[in-house]
Parts: sequence; structure tokens; C-alpha cells
Amino acid sequence: MTALVTGSAGGIGSAIVGKLRQEGFEVKELDLVNGFDVSDPRAWEHIGSVDLACLNAGVITGESEIATLSDQQYRRAVGVNVDGVVFGVRRLDRVMPRGSTIIVTASLAGLTAIPDDPIYGLTKHAVVGFVRSVAPQLAERGIRIQAVCPGWADTALTTNGFRHDLTERGFRLLQPHEVVEGVWAAYKSEGTGEAWIVQPGRDPLVYEFKGVPGPR
Repeated sequence: MTALVTGSAGGIGSAIVGKLRQEGFEVKELDLVNGFDVSDPRAWEHIGSVDLACLNAGVITGESEIATLSDQQYRRAVGVNVDGVVFGVRRLDRVMPRGSTIIVTASLAGLTAIPDDPIYGLTKHAVVGFVRSVAPQLAERGIRIQAVCPGWADTALTTNGFRHDLTERGFRLLQPHEVVEGVWAAYKSEGTGEAWIVQPGRDPLVYEFKGVPGPR
């Protein structure tokens, strides 16, 4: 079995790589530190078929105030968090075999408000919506796609100041291995287009979206 993991050098990414290798996968690591830019569509054209793809690369802006958000912060977040998923899924849909799976690392910020970083929230809402919307057409070609939505995790994204602020406000940070449990649960599920919540002290569970009211 073969797999790829984007953002593989980070805390969650390296934990995913470790889990997949433990489960017998041959894993290709894709990260900016080894020259792979998920936001570059040309980079994806060199990616071949795998049985499992974990699209995990992600960044925060670190900016809570929209008035002081820079163009660079905004474009980088959208490029990595949204373009990196869309370009990845587009390429993988072209090359993956039937029976394969794509797991996208989204966030609880894609299911609820996140005043600490509204642009991060924007990108993760986009990712969750994309996964749910693209799932039916991928299913027609025998490919499943799932989103994993963890709360804040204790990784390099949560800088010391932000980590301290979160803990002072009563947040319990996830450890990377706990997020991996959600990734594995989403992979083992028979569903597609699901959003798997990962919270400290809970088993991973599928988020239940309420349907919107129909016309009168």
C-alpha cells in the first residue's frame, strides 16, 4: 500500500507518517522543507498514484484583527490551506485507483467561529465545504474523501504566546497522536464526505450537519 502526506515535517504530519508506516504503508513525504509547495499547481503534476493521500499542510495567519491583516498573510493562508487542497484533489482524482482514499486535515475552525484568526476560519470552512461538495463525484470514480476537524493542537502552529493564551482560557491542546487517531478513524470509515471531530478526551466522531430549511 502506498500513501502521501503533505505538511509531513510538522507535528501532525510527522505523526501521520509514523502511523501509516506502522500500518505497512510506503509513504511519500511532501513538505515545503523538502521543496514541495502545495499551493503550486505545477508541483502536483509530478505526483503519481497512491492508495491513500493525507492532505495535511496548513498555516495560520497569526492575525486576529482584519483591519491589520496583510495581503501576504491572506494570500499565503488561502494558497496553502485552500489551493493546496483543491490542486491536490484535482491531481489525485486523475491518478488514484478505485478504492483509494483522500483524507484532508481541516479544523474545528471549519465548523465554528474562530475570532482568534478569521482568515484561518475562512479557509477551513472552505475546505470542509469542498470535501462535502466534491465527495459525490469522486465516489462515482471509486474514491472516498474525508475531512478531519481537530481542535487546537500542540504543534509549531501554536506559538508559545498563543499556546499560553489558549491554556489560560481553558483550552486543552490536542497532542499530534490524538489527531492521527481521527485521521485513522476517517480512513477506516466506509463513509465519504464526512467531517470527523477530534477533541481531547473523546473518541473521534462524525459531525452531524443539520439540514437547511426547504422552501415553504
